Order: sequence, then structure tokens, then C-alpha cells
Amino acid sequence: MCRAKKRLVLSAVLLLALVIHHAHAVKLKRIARDPYLGAIVIDNASGKVLFEDNADKKGYPASMLKLMNLLIILENVKEGALRLDEEVLTTAEASRMGGTQVWLKENEVFSIDELLYALIVQSANDVAVALAIHIAGSKDAFTELMNKRARELGMNSTKFHSVHGLPPGPGQKPDVTTARDMAILARELLKHPEALGYTSTRERGFRNNSVIMRSHNPLLKTFKGCDGLKTGYFYAAGFEIAATAQRRDTRVIAVILGSTNKKTRNAKAAELLAQGLLTAPKKKTDAQKTITK
Repeated sequence: MCRAKKRLVLSAVLLLALVIHHAHAVKLKRIARDPYLGAIVIDNASGKVLFEDNADKKGYPASMLKLMNLLIILENVKEGALRLDEEVLTTAEASRMGGTQVWLKENEVFSIDELLYALIVQSANDVAVALAIHIAGSKDAFTELMNKRARELGMNSTKFHSVHGLPPGPGQKPDVTTARDMAILARELLKHPEALGYTSTRERGFRNNSVIMRSHNPLLKTFKGCDGLKTGYFYAAGFEIAATAQRRDTRVIAVILGSTNKKTRNAKAAELLAQGLLTAPKKKTDAQKTITK
């Protein structure tokens, strides 16, 4: 089968998986707005808010919450509790996970490093489950870790109920967050420079290139200096993105929560990143410091 046909088949399978999942999901009222439910831009160095509009309006993070998965794992690696080359055994539960995926099979083995690329680039829900079970023993236990870390960071309007961000199933509650809280999470994640290795990757092969993963973040190729972070979407939530860009010594973070349209989300994110880079406090050079003494 040629590469183009393989892509078509994989796209059809993914679409079918999404339809099946949504058919069994709890019916949520759509809260997305035009141009967005909430938005914020912050200076990464200082945390200063450069722009905000309904930044505390609660919405659904969808797959943006996978940034918390990445943060917890990188923090555990830094502390020596995990290794990036550590092998993860795929469980039956992970292999049955729907939505966007890399089609993990039960008893397959991959390194944490490989799975993190799949988690962020492909936004693979089966990988989110596999990593959660490997690290915490169960999805529920890992969700507790996510909520604990959110509280520590002051993400006071955030409550996680899943490790993947999909719409809730029967008897489940939706994940909830705000643009401000996602900016706090993104800023904390950027304290780990290695995170950008995952979030800036536009395309990567998985399982000996049998799956070609492509980032859902279009700003990586359309906005100069953008090297992350993560998009999210399901119907009730709308289109969203946590994005970061750096030019010279200035890095900003922009979050768009709950846009009704992908093009609008992308345009607003680019607009806010550009605005943030222009208005963020500039670091003084040694020459400037000398002059102002």
C-alpha cells in the first residue's frame, strides 16, 4: 500500500474512533465562543500578564491537559524517579483507548521518550493511558497526581478528571480549566528546556515509521519563533491552544480557550504572540545597564 493510501486509511480509522467515542460520551453543552471563550498572554520570564480577556472563564482543556502529563513526567525524570529510556509495557486498557492514538497493542514495549513524542506530537490518548498506568498504577491515581500538581502551582480553577482530555463518558465529569491556569502550567513546563524538544517537533515516525505523527500546532511552521506547545479540541470545548514563541531574549506564552473555529483560534494565537513579543519587558544589555547607572 502506498504512503498516501496508508494516510487515508489511518485518517478513516481515526475518524471512526472519534465518532464511536463521541457517541458514548456525556452530552456537554457547547461553551465555545467566537473568537474565543477566554485568552491570555504572559511574559515567560516574569509571569507578567501582557493581555487578558475573560482569562478566568472556565472551559474544557481537551488535549491541552497533556501538558500536565508531560510536566509530571519530566519532573520525575529530573528527580531520578524515572528515566527517559525506561521501558513501558502497554496494558490492555491502554490498547483499547479511543480517539487520537498510535494504535498501541497489548504487551508492546516503548521507551518513555518515544511515548512522550507520541503524547505531544500525535496527542495520542492510548499513550496517555499507558504512561499514566506505568507511572502511577492506574488512570485515577495519575489524575490525582495531576490535580495535586495543579493545586501546588496555584491553578485554582482547574480540575482534572482524565489523563487524556476526551469528553467524559457515562458517570464521568469533564476536565475544567481557564486560560490563566493553562498559562501557569505552560510557564512551569518551560522551566524544563527539554520539553521544547517534544513540543517543537512537527513530524516524527513511530513504530519503525509505520505511523507518521504530525503536530496539530500549525503555528510551528507559520509563526517565527514558535516552538510549542499544545492544541486541543472536542465539539463542546471548541478549538484551543497553548502556544509559546521566542525572539531574541524574549519569550511569551499565549493561551486561547474555547474558540468555535480553528482558523480563528490560530489567527488569534498568532496575533497575541506577536503583541506579547512587542510589549514584553526587554532585558537590558550590558551596554544599556552601564548607560543607566
